[in-house]
Amino acid sequence: MASSLSNHYSSLLKLCSQTQDRSHLKKLHCLILKTLSLSADTFLSNTLITCYAKSDLLSYARNLFYQMPHPNPFSWNAILSAYSKVGCIPQMEEVFFSMPERDGVSWNSLISGYAGHGSRDRAVAAYCAMLREGRTPNRITFSTMLLLSSACSLASLGCQVHCQIIKFGFESYVFVGSPLVDMYSKSGFIREALQVFEGMEEKNIVMYNTMMTGLLRCGMVEDSKKLFREMAERDSISWTTMVTGLTKNGLDLEAIDLFREMRAAGVGIDQFTFGSILTACGGLSALELGKQTHDYIIRTHYDDNVFVGSALVDMYSKCRCIRRAEVVFSRLRTKNIVSWTAMLVGYGQNGCSEEAVRIFCQMQKHGVEPDDFALGSVISSCANLASLEEGTHLHCRAIVSGLISFITVSNAIVTLYGKCGIIEDSHRLFDEMQTRDSVSWTALVSGYAQFGKAKETIDLFEKMLNDGVKPDGVTFIGVLSACSRAGLVEKGYSYYNSMIHDHHIVPIADHYTCMIDLFSRAGRLMEAEDFIKQMPCHPDAIGWATLLSSCRFHGELEIGKWAALNLIELDPNNPASYVLLSSLHASRGNWEEVAKLRRGMRDRRVKKEPGCSWIKYKNKVHIFSADDQSHPYSERIYAELEKLNKKMIAEGYKPDLSSVLHDVCESEKIHMLGHHSEKLAIAFGLIFMPPELPIRVVKNLRVCVDCHNATKFISKITGREILVRDAIRFHKFSGGVCSCASVLKKAFYHYVSKSPKRNFSLRHFICNKTSEVEPDICHRVRLNSYKEAYQQQRAEKYYANQCKRNQGMDPQEN
Repeated sequence: MASSLSNHYSSLLKLCSQTQDRSHLKKLHCLILKTLSLSADTFLSNTLITCYAKSDLLSYARNLFYQMPHPNPFSWNAILSAYSKVGCIPQMEEVFFSMPERDGVSWNSLISGYAGHGSRDRAVAAYCAMLREGRTPNRITFSTMLLLSSACSLASLGCQVHCQIIKFGFESYVFVGSPLVDMYSKSGFIREALQVFEGMEEKNIVMYNTMMTGLLRCGMVEDSKKLFREMAERDSISWTTMVTGLTKNGLDLEAIDLFREMRAAGVGIDQFTFGSILTACGGLSALELGKQTHDYIIRTHYDDNVFVGSALVDMYSKCRCIRRAEVVFSRLRTKNIVSWTAMLVGYGQNGCSEEAVRIFCQMQKHGVEPDDFALGSVISSCANLASLEEGTHLHCRAIVSGLISFITVSNAIVTLYGKCGIIEDSHRLFDEMQTRDSVSWTALVSGYAQFGKAKETIDLFEKMLNDGVKPDGVTFIGVLSACSRAGLVEKGYSYYNSMIHDHHIVPIADHYTCMIDLFSRAGRLMEAEDFIKQMPCHPDAIGWATLLSSCRFHGELEIGKWAALNLIELDPNNPASYVLLSSLHASRGNWEEVAKLRRGMRDRRVKKEPGCSWIKYKNKVHIFSADDQSHPYSERIYAELEKLNKKMIAEGYKPDLSSVLHDVCESEKIHMLGHHSEKLAIAFGLIFMPPELPIRVVKNLRVCVDCHNATKFISKITGREILVRDAIRFHKFSGGVCSCASVLKKAFYHYVSKSPKRNFSLRHFICNKTSEVEPDICHRVRLNSYKEAYQQQRAEKYYANQCKRNQGMDPQEN
């Protein structure tokens, strides 16, 4: 009777353990104590210890074990296994060395405890001690050691274990064969994995799945497909393995087709299958299919699964539906680091950098610690915002947390300082990195390119090639843009050809835009036109706008009209075509054409993006628009501007009226120029920012010529360093000189030699147009080409006088 009751209780205890019903487990224990004598029933005590351990009630298991008067080997192994599974290494060792006798189960528990909780060396030492004691390993021992070898990428250890598997005659065991195949494939020895697989007489589904995973991991897609079709029986893991593998190998369409086939076969779909198919939808930007999959997820009640929810957020973000991603994220009851990071990265991918920083703050408030990927993503968002203050705080956090050792975080910090205009710190951090990849080099190359430092950009790129680092398409965008700004047309064209023929990179729209800018910025507009006509596809809106902008600067009306018409046809709602073309007509005094273009904008309801500038002070962003009167300190700001204007005029400043595209009187034009948004932001910075700190201003559009010239005068008068980041690049003003136009003489010679028959004065060019010529933009002009335009002596004298009056530069400077 007692034995029958004991068995009944044992079955109930196991049921409670399987369902994790801790309350009923404890109640059953109380009932057993009332009806039976546990001290006399070792079997039931052992069952209780095991069930408590499986239910994560280790203290109950421990107390029960130490209350047993005569524990048997099973009792010792039960409590040893409990400590092993939860990673209580000291207690596990204490029990193991206190055991009166040990068997294979005891050794397996010890090895498994070490291996599963980061004690690799002690696991190997325990395995060796087991062999020395004369114990024969079994399939569980070998499986544990092979899993340890795979997890730690210890191919040499795995090979030694394989030899002992053969020695002890376990090579035909499927339970050992699967982890052996997994170990070899993870270590990159796919041939050895195939030999083991083909040498197995009996193969189960697990082994097929393991072999397919290994083949897909090594990019052997066709072999994995063949193996998949050969399987006599497939389970949901087989299908999911193939769908996931195809997605990871970039075969998103095939993954989607296989998913449809999987559904038609009536195979059960789990969270991992949904995660893989959503990744494929995101990779293809297949929004409609993603929505259909989302509907199916809701019908199968997986919508609240955190793994599937994170994949949905990622899919919608990649499909540019950030608001749908927000809805999915907000409805998740449970959020982990993956779901928070998916939302954070989604905001960054969709240009919502402010929201990315906000969601990162929310994540911290919820007590979720960021990993390297999350921290790197939020630092990248700070870089896009040019938010130096938040970026430096996150830099400190990366140092304190130790996450700066991850290359994703280091690359993001290099990008941050480059985009915030502190290229020196960016380079210093790059030099301090212990390991660098192509992203690290590209971040620094792009930083120098955006800052207009063409020589440094090209030198760094050449060093990158010499170090054997393979550049990608983004790297070449930085290099080509640097060549464009330096006027190095032939060198830029050679880099473009090298990208295609040497590095086998297929050009995208950004590369074509860089080449259009390379030719047109140097005044070689006919070559830019020829290049466009030879392109395999038409330029995008940015490409046409780039050509049109250069036509405006160089006064080329015909090509400018051609570019404007193509831009309007491509994107009728893009205001750039109307604004740039009207600017071109306005520079020639064709006000009727300007009025016609403006009427066209009104008729098509095209609105020009209003220019605004912002500056950060005491954790608050102050935004200004042209002629802005809404700021609480407007009176002080305008008073400061008036005071600066008087000092600038005394220094020789004259407003560039060509920047005003309105047919109004001269006084009205001067008034309009004086209240541009960047000037208001700079005046605010002069009032409130401490003198020892640089003034950092960000503008959403390009800085106009007049504001550029005025800022040079302001930096000279106040002795302040002013950094302005516009839509194209950085401008660092110091001592009356900007980083993008410090070599006036080169620009002057270049302009004269290229365009000796221009109809407006050299004085207009030197005073007002030099700011649009980048540093090193011009090649050194030979003296004989200069003689063809003007008499050398007269021009030299004129140039020297202009330098003294406008720039304060040394007339003898090269």
